[in-house]
Amino acid sequence: MPPNKITVNEWLDRWLDLKADDLEETTIYSYRITLDRVRGRLGNIRLQDLTEEHVEEWRDWALTHGRARGKRAGTPLGVTSVDMSLARLKEALGRAVTRRLVQVNVAAHVTIPRRARKEERKSKEEVQPWNVQEVQKFIQGIRGERLYAALLLSLMGLRPAEVCGLRWDDVDLGNATIVIANTRTMMGNRYVVEKDTKPLAGERVLPLPALVLAALKAFRALQVDERLALGEAYVVSGYVLVHEAGDAFTIKQLRRRAYRLMELLGLRRVRLYDARASCFTFLASNGVPDHILARWAGHTNVKTTKRWYVKPDVEDLRGAATTWDGLHGAAEEEKA
Repeated sequence: MPPNKITVNEWLDRWLDLKADDLEETTIYSYRITLDRVRGRLGNIRLQDLTEEHVEEWRDWALTHGRARGKRAGTPLGVTSVDMSLARLKEALGRAVTRRLVQVNVAAHVTIPRRARKEERKSKEEVQPWNVQEVQKFIQGIRGERLYAALLLSLMGLRPAEVCGLRWDDVDLGNATIVIANTRTMMGNRYVVEKDTKPLAGERVLPLPALVLAALKAFRALQVDERLALGEAYVVSGYVLVHEAGDAFTIKQLRRRAYRLMELLGLRRVRLYDARASCFTFLASNGVPDHILARWAGHTNVKTTKRWYVKPDVEDLRGAATTWDGLHGAAEEEKA
């Protein structure tokens, strides 16, 4: 097809095909979903006719009416969602420039207005991860729960997909270690995708805290009994997190069970990823060095751990307040 006939939709399809060999299946899926937000308004425009004004108009529409599905259709898309769509569009158009299909990347300088970011921050209250008391209440409340061991793994910093992907072959109960090398996640909440851990640093060996080790031993023994009871009907999947019949849990099922337990215990509902943040906030507040935090989290960059997973609350900051007292001379005043 002549370059002057290619539409934005046709180029996005071709670009996604080019990217498919270099990216995980789940990443390509997320790229498709992200670019679907753009296609409705820009997709039928010829690639060479696309202008910066077109992209700006799409951005403004997306920030006010861009949600396409569900009961909230026609309401604003979140700033992060619009930003992600812009980023993918910029990348696709950049490749079109490289291939000389267009002369300039017309999306290159289109950004989210600062005003929109500020308004969203005001309207959205940041969800704080559980504090120490909430974590301890949850742990106490789920003793006796069949998924006790799996939920403790979430509370020692594993990603939900890592908990679901953990196999008994990766667990060394004798040496109290686990190998994190496999994940089981879902695409569009429809089907399971199994793959290696996210970054190379995601593959790691972690020592097991005593409570988690004991829970895993008990869970292993329970599964042996369940297999004996069911006989040939038992599914030998090899995963740690399985149902009574041996079939593996999905990440969706794990989340659903965790949320139900939070509700039963009267705790704030937080994502399992937020529970992961509770772990690293606690470790950081108790003096664990940054490079150990990043290694435990499976991050290649310490900045990622500190930016997204260390979220001290006011109680965590009280030690700093005491330190300030030393500078202000409060201790000397109390003595006087």
